[in-house]
Amino acid sequence: MRFGKVEYEKKEGIAFLTLDNQAQLNALSPGIREGLTRGFEEVEKDDEVDVAIVTGTGRAFCAGADITGLKFDPHSVKKFMKDIIDFLSIGERVVKPVIAAVNGLCLGGGFELAIGCDLIVASEKAQFGVPEAKLGLLPGFAIVRLPQIVGRAKAKEMMMTAESISAEEALRWGLINKVVPHEKLMEEAVALADKIKALPRLTMQLAKSSANRGLGGEEMNYARDTMPFLFVTEDVKEGVTAFLEKRKPVFNRK
Repeated sequence: MRFGKVEYEKKEGIAFLTLDNQAQLNALSPGIREGLTRGFEEVEKDDEVDVAIVTGTGRAFCAGADITGLKFDPHSVKKFMKDIIDFLSIGERVVKPVIAAVNGLCLGGGFELAIGCDLIVASEKAQFGVPEAKLGLLPGFAIVRLPQIVGRAKAKEMMMTAESISAEEALRWGLINKVVPHEKLMEEAVALADKIKALPRLTMQLAKSSANRGLGGEEMNYARDTMPFLFVTEDVKEGVTAFLEKRKPVFNRK
């Protein structure tokens, strides 16, 4: 079954949602976002599904947001930020446990999609990062979630340097749960899902909801309300334009 740019498969109580747009490194295009939204709706309503696994095709899990066609007027920016932040919390909102099987590049919005899942199993080839500062931006979802996961110091390091980290480093920071050989990624993700689905369903759902208690609310409203202000700066316009033109940006830094 295919929803947008996402392949959906169900097998023995596990739903597999595979981002499949290799030409764009599985960036969060409308087709990917539509596919994941519809896929998770299927997960929620299917009583035969206990756990979901999200992964990507090719060399990327998800390389970030799709900013082609981005408009810089206040109304468009405000709507874009609300839509994308609401979307990135989809893994938190799904009642059932969600595992991210990170197969490669996991950057920007893709990184945020992964940390919105309950557990992360990563290939040894995976790379994690929030490079938005290179465009003059900041990650709208991770700006709230990342300090809660790795602490303020490491969150600031990731956001202020815009540099990626390896899977092993992500494991040391407590960002992910496990690093495995690349060829065994899905095998290990399924083994973890099997452990979860062998336990009482309601118990697993309560474990998730209790651990996620308090997420959302005012902190996400803050991100939705404040992030659009960055988009009106000349540096962001230059950063986004340079990215699309595949050149180095020249910031005025004012």
